[in-house]
Parts: sequence; structure tokens; C-alpha cells
Amino acid sequence: MKIFIGSDHAGYELKERIRVQLAGNGYEVEDYGTSTTESCDYPLIGVKVAEAVAADHATLGILICGTGVGMSIVANKVPGIRAALAYNNYVAQYSREHNNANILVLPGRVVGTDMAMAIVRAWLGARFAGGRHQRRLDQIEEIERKFSYPETIPAGSQEMP
Repeated sequence: MKIFIGSDHAGYELKERIRVQLAGNGYEVEDYGTSTTESCDYPLIGVKVAEAVAADHATLGILICGTGVGMSIVANKVPGIRAALAYNNYVAQYSREHNNANILVLPGRVVGTDMAMAIVRAWLGARFAGGRHQRRLDQIEEIERKFSYPETIPAGSQEMP
């Protein structure tokens, strides 16, 4: 399985540990940066990972920033992305089982390395349960379509389609 991974400066060290661990466990990992602990803009990295996952439904993504909130917001702007911020195993597992999350977001400054690795394992080990949860995902997709604006509307326009 292919996993796209990215972080800002606050998540860089954790990203590197996770990347190495995943590769060592046979996952194909594509790293979208950052490559240092120097300050960088998380939206530029988060959107790259989200676009890559949205373009290939057979892949997953992992994003890391200080709290995980910024990366979650960015990733969830991309149609088809269901990014879940997880800070424990329970949240990680249920984000896949109930929400079919295709991007895991980790709070690099909140969880330690051991906890982060356990969260990743729980998330990757879980499977979408379907059933009533699919109905809810269908509803989310309908909301997403409702608020997708045609590209012909100029930026800043108050007109609604």
C-alpha cells in the first residue's frame, strides 16, 4: 500500500520516525516534506498530500503539525478527503471504521513517538465497517457537492451558483 506523508517543521522529527517505520514494514511511502525543522507553511504541504490521496483512492495519507488542527483544516478542503485528527488509538480506529478516513492527522507536539506509532498502527489496522456508516458518508459527499462552486465564479464574488 502507498502512503503519502507530510509535515510542517513542528512535525518533522515525528514524520521521519513514522516514515522509516512504515518503509521498514513494507509500505511504499512518498514524502512531501518538509525536510528540516526550519519554519515552513503547513498549508503548502498539507494540500499536496491531500491532492495525492484524492487522486488515487487506493492510497492513504498521514499529516503532522504541532496540534494537528491546521493540517486537518487544510486537508479537508480537498474534495474527497476525510482527514481525521487522532490523539489516541480509539479515535484512530473509529475514524477508519466509521468515517473511512483516508488521511490520518497527528498532533506532533501533543503525542510522543510511542503513542504516535500506536495510533498509526491502530489506524492502518482498522477497516471501514460500511452499513449505516456508508449512508453517512454519502450524506457528507452530498454536502461537499453542494458547496463546490464552479470555477467560473471570480474569487471574492458574493454570487452563489
